[in-house]
Amino acid sequence: MDLATRRRRAALFLFFLIPGLSISSWVTRTPDIRDQLGASTAEMGLVLFGLSVGSMIGILCSGTLVTRFGTRPVMGAGTLLIILSMAVVGAGATLPSAPTVTAGLFLFGAGMGAGEVAVNIDGADVERITGRTVLPTLHGFFSLGTVAGASVGILCTAVAFPVRWHLGAVVLVLAAMFGYAYRSIPADVGKGAGQVPDEGGAATVRTAVWKDRRLLLMGGVILAMALAEGAANDWLPLLMVDGHGMDPALGSAVYAGFAAAMTVGRFGGGLLIDRIGRAPVVRASAVSATVGIALVVFSDSAALAGAAVLFWGVGAALGFPVTLSAAGDSGPDSAARVSLVAMIGYVAFLVGPPGLGFLGDHYGLRTAMIVVLACTAVAVFLAPAVGGRRTAPAPDTPVTP
Repeated sequence: MDLATRRRRAALFLFFLIPGLSISSWVTRTPDIRDQLGASTAEMGLVLFGLSVGSMIGILCSGTLVTRFGTRPVMGAGTLLIILSMAVVGAGATLPSAPTVTAGLFLFGAGMGAGEVAVNIDGADVERITGRTVLPTLHGFFSLGTVAGASVGILCTAVAFPVRWHLGAVVLVLAAMFGYAYRSIPADVGKGAGQVPDEGGAATVRTAVWKDRRLLLMGGVILAMALAEGAANDWLPLLMVDGHGMDPALGSAVYAGFAAAMTVGRFGGGLLIDRIGRAPVVRASAVSATVGIALVVFSDSAALAGAAVLFWGVGAALGFPVTLSAAGDSGPDSAARVSLVAMIGYVAFLVGPPGLGFLGDHYGLRTAMIVVLACTAVAVFLAPAVGGRRTAPAPDTPVTP
């Protein structure tokens, strides 16, 4: 791997770390934010609806933006929105103002919906250049960010550190990371994806990738596994507090355990994929997530539910990155294929969990998680769609200078 590619991969590590730090920083403070706002579960669902709206806008625009401008400016703008969102959420908790928190989550959703699709397209490009399984490790840095952010969040919750100062410090750290990483990303990656010159030199659009049946089955896998991850990221602390009677600090600690399990799964996933292939790994992941969620939902023991979260975390770890990697290898127009599957995944990751809040208000959060359980159970049977294993880079793939 040449020096430029190594620097690019290291920059992508940071671009995955930043949203992980961000999301866990405010998720671990959701009990405090809820108390400061005086909001019910349904009202928190409405606050999270801002995340859904922003996510849908970002996701729907991401493919077009990458095609027109390339991945670099899209991931840069998206990451800046994520950083700004932390400041706005902190301000909303301070006022207190539910609309301001909602606006902050809108910015977070828009930034992550657009920016992270671009980051995944860039990561898939690095996989093609190097011929190595890279995406699970990149997503591992997202999980590593959630562990670090959750650990700090737990400490801040335990000592009653003000939310505004906590999130303000997070903004400064994220801004420094962004400034270092952005300069190492090459321009024009993904630009013009899905278009090829015809015999007369004009650009024509290839067959729509959404007509590929196998790619749609991959979309089903990533929808289920991303929903399992997103539901935990948004609701796990409150699920432990309201559903199993834990105190807020212990509920945040359970979430940190989930994030740690995902981190271990993602950093160790590349070796497993190279040894036994993608489909067996994704199937085992879906089984583990299903078992973990079932125990959390149906067990009345808080201790058993807390331990089952580890199965949930390990199971949710590899579905998203492995399916994206398989999509990139599934045919021509790799960027367009990764973009489609990533959009499906981020819809589930960012838009699905707020909907669970409305179910949780009527039936309880534990009961609402049955929806997630059903999705991961279906993913067990869809796993063969992700196919074989990565072998070598495509012979016509140029190395980025």
